[in-house]
Amino acid sequence: MTLQRGDRPDVLANVRLSGAERTDPFLDEPVDVHLADGFVVDIAPAGALARHGAVLDARGAWLIPGLWDHHVHVVQWALAAQREPLGGATSAAHAAAIMGAAAPLPDGRRVGTGFRDALWSEPPTLETLDAATGEVPTYLINADVHSVWLNTAALRREGFEPDGTGILREDPAFEISRRLNAVPAQVADPLVERMARDAAARGVVGLVDLDMAWNEEAWARRIGRGFDTLRVEFGIYPEFLDRAVAEGLQTGDAARGAASDLARVGPLKVITDGSLGTRTAATSHAYPGDPHNHGMLTVDSATLVDLMTRATGAGIASAIHAIGDVANSAALDAFAATGAWGTIEHAQLVAHADIPRFARLGVGVSVQPEHAIDDRDLTDTIWAEQTAQPYPLRSLDDSGANLLFGSDAPVSPLDPWAAMAAAVFRTRDGREPWQAAQSVRAEVALGASTHGGSAAPARIEPGARADLAVCAHDPLAADHEQLRGMSVTATLLGGRLTHLA
Repeated sequence: MTLQRGDRPDVLANVRLSGAERTDPFLDEPVDVHLADGFVVDIAPAGALARHGAVLDARGAWLIPGLWDHHVHVVQWALAAQREPLGGATSAAHAAAIMGAAAPLPDGRRVGTGFRDALWSEPPTLETLDAATGEVPTYLINADVHSVWLNTAALRREGFEPDGTGILREDPAFEISRRLNAVPAQVADPLVERMARDAAARGVVGLVDLDMAWNEEAWARRIGRGFDTLRVEFGIYPEFLDRAVAEGLQTGDAARGAASDLARVGPLKVITDGSLGTRTAATSHAYPGDPHNHGMLTVDSATLVDLMTRATGAGIASAIHAIGDVANSAALDAFAATGAWGTIEHAQLVAHADIPRFARLGVGVSVQPEHAIDDRDLTDTIWAEQTAQPYPLRSLDDSGANLLFGSDAPVSPLDPWAAMAAAVFRTRDGREPWQAAQSVRAEVALGASTHGGSAAPARIEPGARADLAVCAHDPLAADHEQLRGMSVTATLLGGRLTHLA
């Protein structure tokens, strides 16, 4: 029988098992994994048991638990396929020129994404962007999504008064992103499906969707239209919390109106400070050359405690965005005060005294290891005088914290192998490892890339759900190039093939 996407193999033959915290006796010997009704039912030495039904012969490849990305902005990442990439822009003039040459989208706007201006020699100005883009409304989204650069035509279209820069930060920037992401379903949904298939080709079986929208309806609609590629846990933002509580949504519930249980209610998402690149992350020490700038807390402590108390009482977990050390301290304080459960998202700069508090409070650390590599030069300059620890993955792991890896796509591409490589090797593009003492073991990185995280990694054993991926190398023994370039030959979601190379 020739298998194809959507089929359900009964046996994964001649695979070798890999994963964190294994309890099986097979070491790296080939085995057959027998599946039924979406679960693993038996594992035996290759050929020891009769192979009934459809067989997928892995020919000695490695079988791992299916991977998760714990932080994705799904629609924004999907729409990036339509937008002009700006990651290579070396100056404001260069970014403006790229946008001036870009074709407008069908709605008449030009949209670019991924510029990084923190180390540009000259700051962005409205004059620079207008000169290159003229009267076509043009929007440039920063890589960290905490700022956007608009030309005069775009500012007027969105109802903002032009100033000397055209830069909007934090809440106004998020509002522009929401408007840009509010495309018709017939445009967004096919792009989301394409994104999901690309993720499945990387071994991904699930993600946490933190789009700034009422996500339940969108996922029920997509599933109703045949979406079946990934499991999804969707976030709820503060402006929707009253509605979620009134309608009885609880973390872990299946999306109402959906034809399957693939989409489930996730956490309350609260953004409490800014970002490194925009110099708005809330930090204990000032930013260089700006002695009064310690970033900003965008949600005060009393409001954060109130939001988390209401969510916890309603059965909703919390996911608190905190990048600077001051924001992380405040978020941990709020978890302690409320008894909330959930995660801190990003944790990019953490006071040494706060590192053990994550484990003590049972707060997961939802981190994006590739950001450490993207931001190494920024961190070494903008945060050079901070005394807190940047990107403290090893320290958090050593303290017993539960690490959960993600991408924050579109900030970094949705690629768990890149996240694992960054966490283990702390490098990219041939550069020397950055802060190598904060690297983690491959077992930790792989566990952090599964649903339960490093403290409760998914395992391949009888009775486990058959969310699995077949890959070319053992992730626990792969070198840097093998890990970043990992080839995935098959991905299974509940025993059903969502990807087959």
